[in-house]
Amino acid sequence: MSDVRPKLREMMASSAERHSIIEDAQGLAAGGMLATLGVMLLSGAGLLTGGTAGVAFLLHYATGFSFGAMFFAVNLPFYYLALKRFGLAFMLKTFAAVALTSVLTETVPHYIGFSNLDPLVAAAFGGLLIGAGLLALFRHRASLGGFGILALYLQDRFGWRAGLVQLAFDGTVLVFSFFIASYYIIFCSVVGAVVLNLTLAINHRKDRYIAM
Repeated sequence: MSDVRPKLREMMASSAERHSIIEDAQGLAAGGMLATLGVMLLSGAGLLTGGTAGVAFLLHYATGFSFGAMFFAVNLPFYYLALKRFGLAFMLKTFAAVALTSVLTETVPHYIGFSNLDPLVAAAFGGLLIGAGLLALFRHRASLGGFGILALYLQDRFGWRAGLVQLAFDGTVLVFSFFIASYYIIFCSVVGAVVLNLTLAINHRKDRYIAM
């Protein structure tokens, strides 16, 4: 028992370089909640986005299956790559974040609804909310899975530039979206994706935030 208490205190301790378990849990919950609200805005306006979320939206619109179930399933193949590229802690946190977001996107709409959504406004606010959610997850060494993990793995394995690989994947999602959405909806979806990525590009830098 005397050996356990110091280890527990160490796990619960927080510093400038390391988050405590409670801080990580709060960060994952906040990231999942913000991303859920963003997804609800995009889904309510019939919009899409990039990455595995975009694939989940395509499957959701094409088959009628819930977005949450599709999002959880689409991300399953990427956890092995997350483990190899970033380690066990990152993989487990990412799994938890994806699972939480999948569950919340199924349950929260029963309690919160939007009666009037302009696609362009929904794209801007949805992209911002998802970007803010990803920022919270990134700062706690987690993500919402997706093509970014595969892009980094392919960069390590074959030397392909991760940014170009990510662009190719997102471009493929966009091409398929032409089969199920109008040009205006696709335009608004692109606006949302730009807002999301600008939020990350401007606010996420490792040299400005060092906690693990």
